[in-house]
Amino acid sequence: MRKFLRKMLRVLFNRNAAFIVMLMLQIAVLVLAVTFLSQHYLSIYLLLMGLNMILVVYISNTSENPSYKLPWMIAMLVVPLFAGLAYLLIKTDIGHRLIKSNYANKVKSSQKYIPQKPDVMQRLRAQSPTQANLACYLKDYGGFPVYRNESTEYFPEGESMFEAMKREIRAAKRYIFLEFFIISSGRMWEEVLELLKEKAAQGIEIRLLYDGFGTQFIMPRKYFADLAQYGIVCRVFNSFKPFLTTSQNNRDHRKILVVDGSVAFTGGINIADEYINQKERFGHWKDGGMLCRGEAAWSFTVMFLQLWDMDTESDMLQYAPERHVPAAQDGFIQPYSDSPTDTEYVGKCVYLDIINQAQKYVYIMTPYLIPDHEMITALGLAAKKGVDVRLMTPHIPDKWYAYSTAWSYYRELLEQHVRIFEYEPGFVHAKNFCSDDSIGVIGTINLDYRSLYLHFECAAVLYGCTALRSLRRDFEESLQHCVEISLEDCDRRPLYQRICSWVLRIFAPLL
Repeated sequence: MRKFLRKMLRVLFNRNAAFIVMLMLQIAVLVLAVTFLSQHYLSIYLLLMGLNMILVVYISNTSENPSYKLPWMIAMLVVPLFAGLAYLLIKTDIGHRLIKSNYANKVKSSQKYIPQKPDVMQRLRAQSPTQANLACYLKDYGGFPVYRNESTEYFPEGESMFEAMKREIRAAKRYIFLEFFIISSGRMWEEVLELLKEKAAQGIEIRLLYDGFGTQFIMPRKYFADLAQYGIVCRVFNSFKPFLTTSQNNRDHRKILVVDGSVAFTGGINIADEYINQKERFGHWKDGGMLCRGEAAWSFTVMFLQLWDMDTESDMLQYAPERHVPAAQDGFIQPYSDSPTDTEYVGKCVYLDIINQAQKYVYIMTPYLIPDHEMITALGLAAKKGVDVRLMTPHIPDKWYAYSTAWSYYRELLEQHVRIFEYEPGFVHAKNFCSDDSIGVIGTINLDYRSLYLHFECAAVLYGCTALRSLRRDFEESLQHCVEISLEDCDRRPLYQRICSWVLRIFAPLL
């Protein structure tokens, strides 16, 4: 009994519980204040109603995604005394504005470190004008150049990528930069940590950036600060605070490992045991990632430094890689990042361009299928033109509400001849696009609103690289373990599940 009481006290009085209680208190105070005022002061009630009418007109005339406008308008009709004030709170959030300003300045100042080589763009244009157009867009609006003759390798599972990560960490001679959304105790992290300690003892500079929401609630409070004793410098991005602020939505969802500026990894794989199937949470964990060796790794280095020193100016050239010998490989690669600090939705535009330019097939792996109207239209149009459009999603979800919401889109996509497959053994976490054996994307960007609009993300476009063959082969081999969804499956769902999906779809932009 005493042991049980001690455990309950730890749960009730730990940091996470305190954060939740503080947030709930703030929400309760706001609700009670608005309710009290509305019940006792008719003039204030009418003022708030008038404010909502003005905001509805304002929202309908903004350039925001229509899918975002609808939930707000519905909220202002359903909870008129609270929704308008909540919208104003979001729009005037100082935290988000500060992140936006600092990051924009950092991106602008770092452009001089990643110039585009004109001859590389010319060669890509000679190979494919449409791909060169996309590369130009990514350079001008994503901020990162395209590279030629780079060595790339695709990993169809977390286990194989983990082995490659350890190999490259052991070979580090100058520095190791890590940036992950989730870092959790277990075999994977312990093995990485031991290697980092060894390299730090050799004088190698180690920097670790982790997200304040994805990791902060998983690890002990002072865990990462204590790593400084080993020479491992850690920083938290956008530390979670128990205050109502929309900046908490702007998470660092990127996964980057850079070694000496000449080798880089990215993909869906975080540092936790489920990603290498050492821990089973949602069946077999199907993920994907990539390694690039050469000049393209420098772009990932710059990405890391942009967030690491977001609010200060620094000389990135001190981390420039040594001159490398071009790989004997055809093809081009273009790493890029996307952020919620502007209205240029780079990740979404890349996906749309690949879908729109496809001639034979588009294969997509995504853990969350919550597309907006433009994405649905693009997928449907491609399928109607005769392109083989296939989506692979999890059969065992990690979030029931995301899975239920995805089903609300299944019928609409199936009726437009898009084929949908669920990975029966477990959970698909890969974020891969592959089309026509000529172009593909590997990165961290899901097909949902959070990745496309709210998070800091990263990925790489592969133009004609040999790794595209591995990407396609992985999709086709994974299909053998999938069940194809049909319209009859949609009809067989119980009514209560369909209603739940319909309601969740209304608020999909908020999930």
